[in-house]
Amino acid sequence: MKFLNSDELKIAETTLYAHLPKSIKVYGFVFAINRRKPHTLEVLVDKWPAFTTIIVRPDPNNNRAKDFMKKVTLYSTDEEVLRRMLTVENAIDWSTYFLIGGCDTRHSPVLKEIAASRGVNMKGFSLVHLMILSDPSHLPELSTSDLETRVSVLNESHADVVNKTWKFGGDDKGYRNILNLISHFPTCCITDENNQPVSWVLLYDYCALGILYTLPEHRGKGYAKTLVTTMAKKLHSQGYPIYCFIEECNQLSYKLFTSLGFTEDCSYRAAWYEFIC
Repeated sequence: MKFLNSDELKIAETTLYAHLPKSIKVYGFVFAINRRKPHTLEVLVDKWPAFTTIIVRPDPNNNRAKDFMKKVTLYSTDEEVLRRMLTVENAIDWSTYFLIGGCDTRHSPVLKEIAASRGVNMKGFSLVHLMILSDPSHLPELSTSDLETRVSVLNESHADVVNKTWKFGGDDKGYRNILNLISHFPTCCITDENNQPVSWVLLYDYCALGILYTLPEHRGKGYAKTLVTTMAKKLHSQGYPIYCFIEECNQLSYKLFTSLGFTEDCSYRAAWYEFIC
C-alpha cells in the first residue's frame, strides 16, 4: 500500500481519466487536489504506478478533518486487492462512523462481508444515477435577458441560507462544509431585486454538480435549467469534469439533466453506504 505525493497524484489523474465514468468520483477528488483546492484527504493505492485500487480517505493527521463528514471514496478493478486493502492492510478505519459515497454497487457484497466481520453495521441509503455531460456544445442557448442579468455567484454571506435548505446540512458542520465549497469551488445563483440568492447550484469537493435548490416561491420559472446550463459551460471552460449524482427517486432532477444532454452508463450503478460501528 502506498500513499501518493503531489507528483504521483498528477499521474494518477491521467490514469483515472482513462477509466471514466466508473472512476469519476475518485477522479473528481484527485482533480481538485491537483488544482490546489483545500482538502483534508490522503490518497493511497495498492501499488505504483500500475495500481488496480485507489482509495481517498480523511487524513488522520489533518486537524481540520473533524470539520467535515468522514467520507471515503474508492475505485477498484480487482476485488481481491480491494479486499486485502480493507482487511489486512487496514486502508479504512472501521472503528468510527464513515460513509463510502458514489461507490460501484458491485463492491457491495465484499463491503458487507468485511463490515460484518468487524461488527460494523452497513446501511445502503442512496442509489443514484451517475449523469455525465460529454458534449457541452449541445447545451441550450439562454435567451431570457432578464434572467441573464440576475445570474451571479454565491459569496460567503450566503452560506447560511444554503446550509439551512441543504438536505444534509442545517448544523454547524454543514455550514462549514458549504462555506468551504462557496469559498473554493465554482458556484452559480440567481438573485432577487435585493441581490439575495433565490436559486443556486454548487460544486462538491469531488467536482460534481450538486446542492441545486430553488426557494419554493420562485419555482416554475426555469431557474434550475438556467443555472445548470450556465454552470456547465463555466466548468467546461475551466477544464472541470461535468457530472452529477442524482438519487434514483428524484425523477424531476433526472428529467432536467437528461433534457440538457446529460447521459448515464446504464451498466454502472453507484450508491452511498453508511457504516456505523
